[in-house]
Amino acid sequence: MKYQIAGLALAGLFAVGAAQLARSGAPDIYPPPEQAPADLTAALQTAAARHRRVILDFGGNWCTDCHVLDIYMHDSTNQRILDSSFVVVHINIGEKEERNLDLAARYEIPLNKGVPALAILDAHGKLLYSQKAGEFEAMRHMESKSVTEFLMRWKPS
Repeated sequence: MKYQIAGLALAGLFAVGAAQLARSGAPDIYPPPEQAPADLTAALQTAAARHRRVILDFGGNWCTDCHVLDIYMHDSTNQRILDSSFVVVHINIGEKEERNLDLAARYEIPLNKGVPALAILDAHGKLLYSQKAGEFEAMRHMESKSVTEFLMRWKPS
């Protein structure tokens, strides 16, 4: 019980720190919105050549949960999985969810459920999965292992 409380306190501190990071000028994760089509094309070419899947990460630099997801994706465990199995494309939806709506619709991402929202494509661009219920929308209240489980489920066999 003592360890559970300590773990919860540590997770809470991490979430607060991530929130401050997102607000304090953390590095931009998401490129300018108009760059998304070119980034997607390049990612699909890389995925086909390297037999990887593509993760489309819809969000914005203003989004605390998007920053937390990015931190979790780059921890030591998840970074290895990403490097061996995926190509990630960060798709900037703008501050008021008004950008790249065509891509969100094409890949069945309901932006009204929150961001970050992920879609998984095979190496040829076929949609394999899209988050429909805001599964990572409250990332700051989740743990890195939830990202690990997601990556393990969707990495190519």
